[in-house]
Amino acid sequence: MNEREGCALLKERFTAAGLSIEEHVRFAEEGLDVTLDGFDPSQRIGYEYVTTEAGDRDAITPEVVAALEARMLRGEMFVLLVDERDVPDPAALRFAADGFLEILRQRGKIA
Repeated sequence: MNEREGCALLKERFTAAGLSIEEHVRFAEEGLDVTLDGFDPSQRIGYEYVTTEAGDRDAITPEVVAALEARMLRGEMFVLLVDERDVPDPAALRFAADGFLEILRQRGKIA
């Protein structure tokens, strides 16, 4: 699955969950500067499909991951970070997305 296919699948799952996903959103706030594959700015929920093809491994550094995780722990935003190496096929990526979205439903972040 390439970058385009993975991002299309994620956008479909997040949109089906009621989110208004914008593609390739630059998020620059409080020292964190990253471009996300998809993001709903009003809900502050999005995703990044990390692929070698897109050069994401240079941008999604351990420092960026730590900053995103800290903001998620504080409930300020929620971003699914999924590496192509961890999802061998569309079914696995769909499973990861749906699991993430279900957690947000359980926490009352989405309907």
